[in-house]
Amino acid sequence: MSINITFIHADGERETRVEARAGESLLSVGQNVGMPLEGTCEGQMACSTCHVIVSAEDFKKLPPASEEEEDMLDMAAAVTRTSRLSCQIILTPDMDGLSVRIPGESRNMQGL
Repeated sequence: MSINITFIHADGERETRVEARAGESLLSVGQNVGMPLEGTCEGQMACSTCHVIVSAEDFKKLPPASEEEEDMLDMAAAVTRTSRLSCQIILTPDMDGLSVRIPGESRNMQGL
């Protein structure tokens, strides 16, 4: 089953719509279509360079963030109430139609 994902570019003007598979991480889907999601720590939750802002209406589709993810988000740039690390979002069929915005900046806290 394919899951439809919309990435809203940092400029807020452009969108990239993609089809993904259940079980994929949002980070890998975004990277595969050229989104500027660095993922410096390769999904190990040791940086915040894969930070995305989930649309308010879609935020409830996601499982709650772990305490470790919340701690890493505290160090992310331009964080909002619906911010998440894309490496921690493993896609499920319930997430079909998910819309996320790429923040205009990122902060690499790895190694600090």
